[in-house]
Amino acid sequence: MAAIIFLVIFIAQAIAEKRILLNDPDLLQSQIHALERKVEDVVAKNNDLFTKYNDQSNKYNDLATKYTDLSAKYNTLLTKTNAGAIYVRWGRTDCPGSNTELVYSGFAGGSYCHHAGAAAEFVCLPRDPDLTTKFSSSMAFMYGSEYYQDEFGHGGGNDLPCSVCRSIAESSVLMIPGKSSCYDGWSMQYHGDLVAGYIGNEAATQYICLDEYSETLSGGQSADNGKLFFPVKAVCGSLACPPYHNDRYLTCVVCTK
Repeated sequence: MAAIIFLVIFIAQAIAEKRILLNDPDLLQSQIHALERKVEDVVAKNNDLFTKYNDQSNKYNDLATKYTDLSAKYNTLLTKTNAGAIYVRWGRTDCPGSNTELVYSGFAGGSYCHHAGAAAEFVCLPRDPDLTTKFSSSMAFMYGSEYYQDEFGHGGGNDLPCSVCRSIAESSVLMIPGKSSCYDGWSMQYHGDLVAGYIGNEAATQYICLDEYSETLSGGQSADNGKLFFPVKAVCGSLACPPYHNDRYLTCVVCTK
């Protein structure tokens, strides 16, 4: 019985203390302040998350803009690539490699070797010319180009073919005299021997790169001279030797990038 009376008294005291706590204004005020602080923390965290969201959104927009710019530059590069390098492959009727296309093949030509004051350059004439009769003067002429000696593996009098080629992968082209390979970063289109006109002839000439595996034109075997070419030999003196060597012939290579 005493235990029961003690338990009842304990429960009554606990209820009384709870009522006192609920009616305590200081306690209520402190709890309200605690709740306010929690609300403020939640608001602050929400604002922080909102700021981070805006930052991420801005970064995303920046990346989207950069992607658009890079895409435009890529398309521009593709357009530039489509405007590839043009070069002549002397001595061949075709173009090398899988990244080139044949513009046309034709006949190598130029001025007559004994005409003083004639044009210097070699030209690659097309097989389907568009000619005219509207002039009457006879002051400038076009001749074919021939192998004069057997040094290139073809009999003298054989005519020289040529092909105009376009690189679809590179936009720059360079013929390097004295080299049979390209420098780093450049792609070789073909290599061969450096040739030019005979020093004793009156007509000016130029250096061109004759393909290592040159061909001839069918039906052009008579020796009519015209635009002639010969292998080019190094002469020491004003030319540094070494690296060059007297009486050695120069190679050449055509490179693109």
